[in-house]
Amino acid sequence: MNISMDIARHVLASQPFSTLLGTRVTGFAPGHSELRIPIRDELKQQNGFVHGGVLSYAADNGLTFAGGSVLGSAVVTSEFKINYVRPALGDELVARASVVHAGKSQAVCRCEVFCVSAGSETLCAIAQGTIVSLPRDSRDDL
Repeated sequence: MNISMDIARHVLASQPFSTLLGTRVTGFAPGHSELRIPIRDELKQQNGFVHGGVLSYAADNGLTFAGGSVLGSAVVTSEFKINYVRPALGDELVARASVVHAGKSQAVCRCEVFCVSAGSETLCAIAQGTIVSLPRDSRDDL
């Protein structure tokens, strides 16, 4: 079940935390997603780098949107792992995720998070996770 860019934008807009961060869906196709987050001072830690929690959020949501692109919009992250490879500095974060393998009710996905400065991208984190479909009975609460 593939979902459209309009549904992806609606799902993102219904997440108060995503709205707080100013996250945008800028790419969405079966098996792929791209999210962008503007970097502002409130998202930085004491050394001036983007806080690891923001990078983790970007990866988590990127993974979930990629998984949801093939499983449908009623999905959640079952687990994920992230590697921070360098401090994030710049104007914007970009999280690009893709489905590595999908079954009927779960998808294993990979996400790379880049920081963008003066139009140049630098890899700052890599994540992998499992996205699962919500059981039918729990979807009534959505």
